[in-house]
Amino acid sequence: MDDRDEILSNLIPELKRGTIVLSVLSQLSGPVYGYSLVQELSDKGVEIEANTLYPLLRRLEKQGLLTSEWETASNKPRKYYIRSEKGTLIYKELKKHWDEMVMRVNALMKEENQNGQSV
Repeated sequence: MDDRDEILSNLIPELKRGTIVLSVLSQLSGPVYGYSLVQELSDKGVEIEANTLYPLLRRLEKQGLLTSEWETASNKPRKYYIRSEKGTLIYKELKKHWDEMVMRVNALMKEENQNGQSV
């Protein structure tokens, strides 16, 4: 691995880390259990490890952004998570900030391309 590959291998996860809360909150408008959420996100191109997701879910629940409920009717009990009212309000604000940030960053990159600089 050359220097460029090493730098990218450190920067790409850093870039993704900033989007994980928004990604998770976006999928919890209805009840979802952890493993299912990992699969759902993966199917949509957002990779997250279970050992990253579960502590995040606990933190978001502690902050009052999620609620959880155990479903014990089946053979395998599952803990389902859903956004709380507070979580939905926070999600909407984060989404607004995300949309603005994406617009600004895209404008910067477009400006760079128009100035004849290569990407």
